[in-house]
Formats: sequence, structure tokens, C-alpha cells
Amino acid sequence: FAKNDFKIFKNLFDYDFSHIEQDLDIDCFTTISNYKAIVKKEGMYNKNVGEKVQYISSCIENAKNEEEVFCIITGFYKDFGVGMFGLNKAFRVGHTNEKLEFYPIRNMDDVMLDDLVGYKFQKEELVENTEAFVEGRTANNVLLYGDSGTGKSASIKAILNQYYDRGLRMIEIYKHQFQDLSAIISHIKNRNYKYIIYMDDLSFEEFEIEYKFLKAVIEGGVEVKPDNVLIYATSNRRHLIRETWNDRNDIEERGDVHTNDTMQEKLSLANRFGLTIGYNNPSRDEYDEIVKELAKKHENITLSQKELCEEANRWEMQHGGASGRTAQQFINWLAGKI
Repeated sequence: FAKNDFKIFKNLFDYDFSHIEQDLDIDCFTTISNYKAIVKKEGMYNKNVGEKVQYISSCIENAKNEEEVFCIITGFYKDFGVGMFGLNKAFRVGHTNEKLEFYPIRNMDDVMLDDLVGYKFQKEELVENTEAFVEGRTANNVLLYGDSGTGKSASIKAILNQYYDRGLRMIEIYKHQFQDLSAIISHIKNRNYKYIIYMDDLSFEEFEIEYKFLKAVIEGGVEVKPDNVLIYATSNRRHLIRETWNDRNDIEERGDVHTNDTMQEKLSLANRFGLTIGYNNPSRDEYDEIVKELAKKHENITLSQKELCEEANRWEMQHGGASGRTAQQFINWLAGKI
């Protein structure tokens, strides 16, 4: 049945409408055949989907018959799947009339791991864990913690870009949505993709209890987390939940008799991430190296390496200290200025 349809499609695809246009004195088929889309900002449409449509159209155009078209289409579905999860990398969640909905993120950062200068050991650990996950082997939930601006979030985005064509998808959720975690996992657990549930800048104050939802989902709940779901989180805090010196006092002024239990409660969330990877601010030499590597991507930056590092050092002293983010902001400023 499919091949019969593909034969009809292929005939239409290759049909010469010129004699019809000549007889009717029209040019609509020529206009459609020679259509060239204007350049659009990536945020206006899903560039990733557009590229796939153009690719498969080109393949069908060059196919000899319906047998080749059949192989092209089935191969496409095998590689990318179908529907929303097949054509998009990442998603957010929301509610429409109290129903849980997934919304594609249409303007994804194209960052790759090679774009992130330094942090070799951290990237290797992240790649090793994700490689095991997409291949169906056992893998751990991951917590990336450390100083601000060191590339934690960029590393996770790069991982998605690297493994997207192998069936990896990402769902970004925020702290106030943790109560939806069970519903989200129920929706994706039987699909033929690997999902990373991504939580950026994860941390909790003492009065926030949303972390209890997360603890139950990671480990401890009655329902086991499916094999095609992992949780990747970033945080500036190693232990995620704010601790105070009172937590370590033998006698708690607030009346908590079992202070050790209080500490264990706060540490238990971070301990449920099987893999924790630390990102620290770069040294002076590492910071200079990041600046030099980023500058290579801008042909209009012609400063010598000495001048570049001197300017970068002056910049970071006024803008929050040495970090990968500071280096990128300096290069953006310098390129714009030139």
C-alpha cells in the first residue's frame, strides 16, 4: 500500500506541468517549483525541522522509483521517529485546560562540546555517562555543580546536540513544576527515545519543599524510574539545599532534637545523583587560553595575544572575575566594539 502511494507521489514529483501552463497561459507551477524561501531568524521557526524537510525533499527528487522512495522514508522514520518528539530536540511543559502539554523549544543553542574550552575531565565523564544511556546500558543521574559561568548548562546543551541523532531528547522543567514529574515520566516512558529531564540552576531554600517530589522520583518512590529517563541538573550548590550552622549544632535553637536527621534530610537529595561533576573557576592561564580560543572565531579581532590577554584581564576584574562566561562576554564586547 505504501509503495503504491509513493509511486503516485513520485509521478507527481517528476511531472512536467509546462504544457499545462502553456495551454492555460499560467505560471503557478513554475513559481512553486522555483520557490526560494527568504532568510528567517531562527527564532521564528524550527530550523532543525526545516532542514530535515529540505533534506528528504532532495532525496525524493533524486530517487529513481518508488522502491527508493520507500527506503528513504522508512530510513527517515527509523532515524528520527515521527511527530513532535521525532522532529524536535528539546521541550518545555505547561498546562492547557489542566492538561499537561509539551511545547517544542524552537531556537536551540548550537553549542558543541568542542566549543567549550577546558574542563576535559568533566566533559569526558559526562560523555561516558550519556554514551552508556543512549546505548541502553545502565547510567546515572548527573549533577553538575560549581562556580557560576563555568559552562555547566552549556555542557548539557552540547550533549543534547551531540546525541540528538541517536534518539536523545531533553525536557526542561522548573522548580515549581516538580509536582508534574510523575505525569511527565508516565507520558514518555514507553516511547522509543532516551529522555534527559533537565533542571537548570537547581537549589532550594530551607522553606521550600519541592525537592521532596524530586527525591521520590529519582529514588524511593514505589514506581521505578523507567530506563529511558535520566535527570541532569546544574547548581551552584554542591548539596542543593541551603544549610546553616544551626544544622550542625548539637542543640538546635528551633527545637529540632535530632540534628543529624535534619542534615541527612538535606544531603539526601544530592546523594541521589549517582554522578556529580564539579566545575570550578579557571586559573589565570586557563582563563587566558579560553579568551584566545574564543577570539579565533572572530576574524575582525586582530589584537596580539599579549594585548588580548591584558584587555581580558582588565575586563574580568570589573565584571565578576575569571570564568568562561566572562570570557565570552569580553569577546562579544570586543568584537562589537571593533
